[in-house]
Amino acid sequence: MKLGFIGLGIMGKPMVHNLLKHGYDVTVNDINAEAVAELTEAGAKGAASPKAVANESDVIVTMLPNNAIVKNVILGENGIIEGAKAGTVVVDMSSISPVVAREIAAALKENGIEMLDAPVSGGEPKAIDGTLSIMAGGDEAAFERVKPILASMGRDITRVGGNGSGATAKLANQIIVNVNIAAMSEALVLAAKAGIDVEKMYQAIRGGLAGSAVLDAKAPMILERNFKAGGRVDINHKDLTNVMETASAYEVPLPLTEHVLHIFETLKEEGKQAHDHGGIVQYYEKLANVEVNKSQA
Repeated sequence: MKLGFIGLGIMGKPMVHNLLKHGYDVTVNDINAEAVAELTEAGAKGAASPKAVANESDVIVTMLPNNAIVKNVILGENGIIEGAKAGTVVVDMSSISPVVAREIAAALKENGIEMLDAPVSGGEPKAIDGTLSIMAGGDEAAFERVKPILASMGRDITRVGGNGSGATAKLANQIIVNVNIAAMSEALVLAAKAGIDVEKMYQAIRGGLAGSAVLDAKAPMILERNFKAGGRVDINHKDLTNVMETASAYEVPLPLTEHVLHIFETLKEEGKQAHDHGGIVQYYEKLANVEVNKSQA
């Protein structure tokens, strides 16, 4: 089975490396020529456009920043839809609106092409080691067809339902992750302001009910003042914007998510858009005039 992969950023590039390690024939495309060169050196083939990728592929994976880019790559000029043959499966692993996911799926269906919206959770570390959580929406037969491919990039792989349901599950995931980071940040800043050893406090609480994957992933980074992005502020801002737009359509109030979206907007205004979303702590540090770090005692 020939694969295509479009979008070779923080997440996409290691995902392609894992596909290559599992022996897949992969054709890649991205506006970043260095990323394409790295992967062609590793065994992939480069293509000049999404259409050219589709010409060579039975299954095409996209991993792109936002709704507009995903729509353009799949449905636009020289897009996947112009090169894919009937029976092709497009697997969009980006984080996009469920409304857009269903719109793209319907357009592809008219051309005999199946689409799965299959966003991921786990960030760069799990993209690198191939243990991403994958939540998929779309046709069950198409899902079963590509599941071995997904298993080369992820570990927990679940078909949630029809088109749009994977994207909706990812919105729910982003609410939980980012509100969790905000709550953790409040706690760390309170501990720092009180003058206790924040690292020891983290060790004391991580085994109890407050413990979480988010706490273990982000607290050590904050203590080291490491805001190198695994999940960027601007990408998570985009995700929570999608959350709030979807919530508005369903008339669901989400006050905690709305506040975290405001925090992301503030961080972007301060030039921190490329920081990891663990950088939420910097918003609270500024309010409290304190810094969380290992030397706190």
